[in-house]
Amino acid sequence: MRCWVSNEVSNPTSHISNLKRNMKSILYKDWNELELAYSWIRDMKNVPQDPIHHAEGDVAIHTQMVLQELMVDKDYQTLNESEKELLWCAALLHDVEKRSTTVIENDGRITSHGHARRGELSTREILFKEIPVDFVVREHVAALVRYHGLPLWILEKLDPLKSLLEASSRVNLRLLYLLAKADVLGRICSDKNEMLERVEFFKAFCIEQNCWDTSKQFANGHARFHYFNSESTAVDYVPFDDLKCEVILMSALPGMGKDHFIRKHFADYPVVSLDDIRRKHKIDPTDKAANGWVVQEAKEQARVYLRRSQSFVWNATNITRQMRSQQIDLFSTYQARIKIVYIETSYNQWLKQNKNRDFALPQQVMDKMLKKLEVPHVFEAHEVEYVIG
Repeated sequence: MRCWVSNEVSNPTSHISNLKRNMKSILYKDWNELELAYSWIRDMKNVPQDPIHHAEGDVAIHTQMVLQELMVDKDYQTLNESEKELLWCAALLHDVEKRSTTVIENDGRITSHGHARRGELSTREILFKEIPVDFVVREHVAALVRYHGLPLWILEKLDPLKSLLEASSRVNLRLLYLLAKADVLGRICSDKNEMLERVEFFKAFCIEQNCWDTSKQFANGHARFHYFNSESTAVDYVPFDDLKCEVILMSALPGMGKDHFIRKHFADYPVVSLDDIRRKHKIDPTDKAANGWVVQEAKEQARVYLRRSQSFVWNATNITRQMRSQQIDLFSTYQARIKIVYIETSYNQWLKQNKNRDFALPQQVMDKMLKKLEVPHVFEAHEVEYVIG
């Protein structure tokens, strides 16, 4: 397995060279060819949009217009080929989940709330399972899809600066700006000039905060964690390091190799394992009621180590941010330094490893969990390590 640290995820340049090779079946193809090849492209057709903001028509029409605007943009043309390919892919996928979120409200208005967040999950699945690309490239495309509306709505956020710096830790904001501009130009609406002004304000805001084309650099991981996980608005504040122990929070889909990694790298650490608790008490993983007890039992075991200021490993899937945040809140209460270790292998290797496990999961369960996967981000913990093999 190979490993790189978290800050490289938002800087894919060195990992992007194989994008065109892996995505040759999709990049710059004729729209009709794409429709024939991919169901998620076909699904864009006839997905309605509110004519106030999208008088051009359905999602398929809008997406094609966005791609056209992107290709003729002078700033886009100055990008290197790898950046162009990454951004083109993000533009293709930016509204992919309007298919599942679009509703016609009682007043006749058409909305698609949550399509960007759900679109990130689908983008990750597509670029992991259907059109495999390098991990860093995939995560950058997924982040562009997730944040593609941020330049338009940054001032609507409760804390615009924190929202901006969070995005900068995951995505190149220069590329996000270009995507947002193409998104506005690739539509027919009466407020286009106002929307373009918002996009330009976003660019100015990025430059002012020194996160244009780079992520915000914090003094250390503790300062970054404190900023993103407290109500403090002092972005350059460096808290006193009074942390007492380290908790390794594992994160991976089942069958990715967490147990093997722990045995190899943390053999001297005690391990709190949800799977071990289930097996000891003969609890079915699908028993939701019993699993609540399993989590509480695991937390009690963790508290024993935390009270002693003893480092340990928390071994569970932790595939969503909500799952991770529940444990991180507990660990940080006891002044623990939290390191998330995320493990991933290729889709085909994952299926192979699952078949060879003592407790293999059915294929439908594996794919259901994949659809929920939220890869950990650097702002969630003091340190995040990605082990990709």
